[in-house]
Amino acid sequence: MTQATGVTRPGGRTARTREAVHAATRELLAESEDGTVEIAAVAARSGVHIATIYRRWRTAEGLVIDTVVQDLGTRSPLPATGDLHSDMLTYATNLLTDLRQPDHLTFFRAMARAAGGETGLIDVAQFAEPRMREIQATLDASNTTVLNSRDVFEIILSPAYIRALLSNSLDPESDAPRLVDNLIAVRDHRLGRT
Repeated sequence: MTQATGVTRPGGRTARTREAVHAATRELLAESEDGTVEIAAVAARSGVHIATIYRRWRTAEGLVIDTVVQDLGTRSPLPATGDLHSDMLTYATNLLTDLRQPDHLTFFRAMARAAGGETGLIDVAQFAEPRMREIQATLDASNTTVLNSRDVFEIILSPAYIRALLSNSLDPESDAPRLVDNLIAVRDHRLGRT
């Protein structure tokens, strides 16, 4: 149910439905040998009607992507204190720590497979949008106008995930500061400070 402002009420039926579907998706992904889920299985496990799931997520891939992106926001929140170096260091350290957990890679591999599906890239863009807005909010809080969320993706996220997928995870203590230093160096270069 929505209020007059168009904002979904936290804790409303929509939120409960989304959480039930996400929980079922997480469970089924954890049980899956190939990292795939079927919408019918999610409907049976969650108790949410299959038509509701298709209406909201359209595809199993879209459902996996939405679940993974929501989990990322919960497990690796992005601070926005205004101190770009500190915020990004906290975020990168949490991310690299999280990537060392076996269940996280299961979800990410499922998301990578989902991105290769028929509507995968569209689904990734749609469901990753809130995460990209969080990254941008962190940049905005520090008045950093020469960087955008794509820069953070390319400088911090991409190396972190690629190394994790290759079973050579980056070290939170030594690599998080290095990745953040790279981001700050790009910012300083664009500002003519180098």
